[in-house]
Amino acid sequence: MSGRTALVVGAGVFGLTAALELRARGWRVTVIDPGPVPTPTAASTDISKVVRMDYGADELWTGLGRESLRGWAEWNRESREPLFHDDGFLVLSRAPMQPGGFEFESFEMLRSKGVKLERLDSAEVARRFPNWAAEKYPDGYFNPSGGWAESGKVVAWLARKARREGVQVFESCAFARLLESGSHVIGVQAKDGCEFRADLTLLATGAWTPTLLPELSDVMWATGQPVLHFRVANPAEWQAPRFPVWAADIGRTGWYGFPALADGTLKVANHGPGRRVHPDDPREVSPDDEPRFRAFLRDTFPALADAPLIGTRLCLYCDTFDGNFWIDHHPQRPGLVVAAGDSGHAFKFAPVLGELIADAVERKQDSAMKRFAWRGRKAIGGEGARAR
Repeated sequence: MSGRTALVVGAGVFGLTAALELRARGWRVTVIDPGPVPTPTAASTDISKVVRMDYGADELWTGLGRESLRGWAEWNRESREPLFHDDGFLVLSRAPMQPGGFEFESFEMLRSKGVKLERLDSAEVARRFPNWAAEKYPDGYFNPSGGWAESGKVVAWLARKARREGVQVFESCAFARLLESGSHVIGVQAKDGCEFRADLTLLATGAWTPTLLPELSDVMWATGQPVLHFRVANPAEWQAPRFPVWAADIGRTGWYGFPALADGTLKVANHGPGRRVHPDDPREVSPDDEPRFRAFLRDTFPALADAPLIGTRLCLYCDTFDGNFWIDHHPQRPGLVVAAGDSGHAFKFAPVLGELIADAVERKQDSAMKRFAWRGRKAIGGEGARAR
């Protein structure tokens, strides 16, 4: 094995997948996290995340999504437990799909790649997905290749796998400061005073990244996005195939959601601009979120209009200015790599994230690395609707 050492700060989906891939490439890897792992406040930790390859006209994201789906299937085989539910992805529009719209461009891109999609009109929506107010959604499609991941379970599984592969994982170990020799980063000091030194330090700190590295605060920032959990009395009627993961005119409205869990928990979320937050502030949704969510439910899923609200979550994104990840060496601080900028859509790529990050660490260049490289604030191309 190589003598190269890597210290990964953050045991979310970026950090753990990177740790596993670097370990497979011969690095000796240590991970620290304020933990426990999975950390309750981390974006990676939740009951579910969308897994899809529907990304408008963007070939890079579409290709990474397709590759990730193959990875999710492999992880399910390896884990012998359902980490990923291949229930499909329902994408509906409140108007006929038009060129330039997320729904139309996704449909055309995927068809051009040979993906077999099912075009839907209101009558077909009413027949197959009876919980929808079908008359409000005259166009759209169902993509059988997609679904959702049990995100908190995935992070816990990745941590166990990392330990089995020889990665040292230290929980309850909070970052305090970088250790430096001149301009060169040589490790990290934890808040308890412990020092961890390595040839390379990887910051995979999610929404905390621009706080820890203020020089990035003009190109990325933490935003809070509302997630509400409702209870349904008849879970089977709100599960696939009748009720798969869905996007309701998401390119214009941001609404998306999930099938009910066995206990009746049904997650609905909105991907919008959110509001800028400090990651250590209390995680509270806005008082006007529940009325806004209920107005949407009343209009789209009338049977859910009065469903009991059983929980809320302010999910934090680390948004970059262009919606692309930020995976690269720090240009002024040798020995430091940043892997952040989830921009609300990273989790689905978990099976390929580790390879992307390890390639950046080892300075291997490809088309993805150009998109995710350290960059100035100019438009490079966003990722479309960011359903999580």
